[in-house]
Amino acid sequence: MDSALVIGAGIGGLAAASRLARAGYAVTVFEKSGRPGGRTNIVETDGFRFDTGPTLFLMQEVFQQTYADLGEQMEDHLDLIRMDPTYQVHFHDGSKLLLTADLLHMREQLNIFEPGSFEAYARFLSEGHRHYYASLDRFVGRNFRSIFEYLSLANIPMIVHLKALNKHYANVSSYFKDPRLRAAFTFQNMYLGVSPYDALATYSLLQYTELAEGVWFPRGGMYRVIESLASVAEKLGVQFRYHTPVAKIQVEGHRATGVVLEDDTFVPGHVVVANADLPYVYRSMLPDNGMAKRLNQLKYTSSALMFYWGVRGSVDPLLPHNVFLSDHRYRESFTSIFRDLTLPEPPSIYIHVPSKIDPTCAPPDHHCLMVLVPVGHINEQQPQDWDQLRKRAREAVLDTLAKLGLGDISDRIVSEATLGPPDYQAMNLEKGSAFGLSHNFLQVGYLRPKNRHDHYGNLYFAGASTHPGTGLPMVLLSARLTVERILQEQPQPR
Repeated sequence: MDSALVIGAGIGGLAAASRLARAGYAVTVFEKSGRPGGRTNIVETDGFRFDTGPTLFLMQEVFQQTYADLGEQMEDHLDLIRMDPTYQVHFHDGSKLLLTADLLHMREQLNIFEPGSFEAYARFLSEGHRHYYASLDRFVGRNFRSIFEYLSLANIPMIVHLKALNKHYANVSSYFKDPRLRAAFTFQNMYLGVSPYDALATYSLLQYTELAEGVWFPRGGMYRVIESLASVAEKLGVQFRYHTPVAKIQVEGHRATGVVLEDDTFVPGHVVVANADLPYVYRSMLPDNGMAKRLNQLKYTSSALMFYWGVRGSVDPLLPHNVFLSDHRYRESFTSIFRDLTLPEPPSIYIHVPSKIDPTCAPPDHHCLMVLVPVGHINEQQPQDWDQLRKRAREAVLDTLAKLGLGDISDRIVSEATLGPPDYQAMNLEKGSAFGLSHNFLQVGYLRPKNRHDHYGNLYFAGASTHPGTGLPMVLLSARLTVERILQEQPQPR
């Protein structure tokens, strides 16, 4: 039986491996750590359980299609809880906006911020609906084989229709005048690690997916998605080799012949799929052809300072999802992150309290607080003092919670773990960037790094830094598009 070797058991590697196994390949996945998931993983400490990756389950239909393509039903694997309201947004002046699918409640709130803005909100959601479905059908949900196909006479109107040449903040500003509303409907770009001042206006689809399609939470946490996909892969015959780092991809002529493990064992394969971070693969696993240097010069997404706190007692009035925006210095905060590669002053903060949805993730009378503070990625020219930045971020979070009415919770933190850019870099994420390559116009679609190597015709890629981009739904699409190419371009597996 023809063999396929998959490097990395992130969600893209799991989905690609399962699709290849279902197509008839004998698939082996090599994972350097002791369990699947990659960035979508868990921290378990002192009786607390935290997701270390995404906390919002969005674009449900992409997950449903993945399970269906693997001969499964998503509902048999995941018990999804709809989150409505999705989250509460706190502004610097003390005002709050509760984002919800309840249109009457949204109308009441929006018209307090800006009289007449609900009508603009309805138009904004309608645009997001158009962007969402057009993108899935014709932009992120397909392969582009050439620049001529991407910029064809048939495709250019679609790019214009999706406002791919417009900036997201400027586009939102055409709907809302109040700077708080402009911030409330653009900060979601940070899910992709991109500034709203640089992001494509296409990303109005993010707000549409949240408020119309819904934000969900799998009972047991987001890692349940990884566990279920790993079990599906095993059911399809995929072999997993954990604690087995790949040192390099062996190549000969125009083909990859297999992989070399860290212990110098050579494993041959007919097809190789790399789910490790793409810049790392080119820099560390392949002969130097100049691509690693070119990738290093591209734009990267932001990083994050993460705090995982186990807290004794109540954390009211926090909701499951909470956003605190430095909206009075909104543009300056993104300049600090993306130009100066540092921590804004003051920073914006996201706090997730999964124990308010699923009490099993914390001991009785305790809560899990997952705190994300956006920060720039590693500055290779002038390295940052990450201990000092982490201390500043921690103090800012504690001060924010105190002002919210929780008082000083520092003496109630009974368990603490942290992650930051150096930790992400140690996970082989280039520059410690938490989300991979950025998503400006010159790094999306056909202009994004390809999901097949230009020289080695049987070496493919799946993950956040290849087409179509970052985020769990996009990486699932990446796996689907990559396997479609394999099945079209390689001999039928025997």
